[in-house]
Amino acid sequence: MSSTISWADFQRVDLRVGTILEAHEFPAARRPAYQLLIDLGPETGLKRSSAQITHHYQCSDLIGRQVLCVVNFPPKQIGKFMSEVLVTGAPDAQGDIILATLAAPVPNGSRLL
Repeated sequence: MSSTISWADFQRVDLRVGTILEAHEFPAARRPAYQLLIDLGPETGLKRSSAQITHHYQCSDLIGRQVLCVVNFPPKQIGKFMSEVLVTGAPDAQGDIILATLAAPVPNGSRLL
C-alpha cells in the first residue's frame, strides 16, 4: 500500500482532460510509442506527448479520444521529440497500457477534482 498524501499534495498534480487531434508512429522511441498532439482547452492549449500505448491502440483509433493528462510535469526530451504532458493509463495483466478515460465527454481542459 502506498503512503498517505494530503489534499494539498493531490491538488499540486494538475490533471486535465484533452482530446487527441493527431497520432503518429514514433520509430525513434526505445520502446514502441506514438507521438500525440492533444487539445487541452484554451487555458493549456495544444500539447505533445509520447505514449507507450501501441499494444491496444492504432493511431486511427486515437483521433478524437478524450484522455486524462498530467500537465504540470516538466517537459521530457525523448530523442528529437519533446513530450510536454503525461497521458495517464494503467497496465493490463501483461503490462500493456490501457488509457485512463472518462465515462462521458467533458470540455477540453476540464480539471480532475
